[in-house]
Amino acid sequence: MDKNELYPIFLKAHQLNILIVGGGNVGLEKLTFLLKSSPNANVTLVAPYIKEEVRRLAKKHLSVALIKDAYAKLYLDEKHIVIAATDNQEVNLNIFSDAKQRNLLVNLADQPQYCDFYLGGIVTKGNVKIAISTNGKSPTTAKRLRQFFEQVIPESINELVQNLHSYRKTLKNDFEYKVDTLNELTETLLNK
Repeated sequence: MDKNELYPIFLKAHQLNILIVGGGNVGLEKLTFLLKSSPNANVTLVAPYIKEEVRRLAKKHLSVALIKDAYAKLYLDEKHIVIAATDNQEVNLNIFSDAKQRNLLVNLADQPQYCDFYLGGIVTKGNVKIAISTNGKSPTTAKRLRQFFEQVIPESINELVQNLHSYRKTLKNDFEYKVDTLNELTETLLNK
């Protein structure tokens, strides 16, 4: 049986320099997904052709720069993360190779074997964010799970998080005491 050994992290995309190569449907999908979760993500999108939908989306986000040009290694300068989303497999593999030489995290769309990370399903309710991964095996399953969690997690979850945050700041003593107190207080969430 396969085991999902991915380690989920939540990136501050507005503090990172992200490169997307590809301005067609796949580039649009990757940019849309990224901006939905991180509206201020610092993104440069490079492509010789950029779809009108990509242009419209970029206009709504000042942190997105569009460059109408073919991929070149120089676009990797000062980047942290690279997403290859062109319709040319040879270009995508060149991007992968160039990015790995610079120790950059890279994702080749629809090529799990060439990915350091996947863009999984994400559920956001205020300050609560849940990431869903199928280990790159089934984006459709991740999508359906996202839809399920969006329906079952109450909108009031954000109010609960805010109240617990405020309460936590009033607690004195050491870290262990705070954890024990908050665990006891939130235990009832599991009994519903």
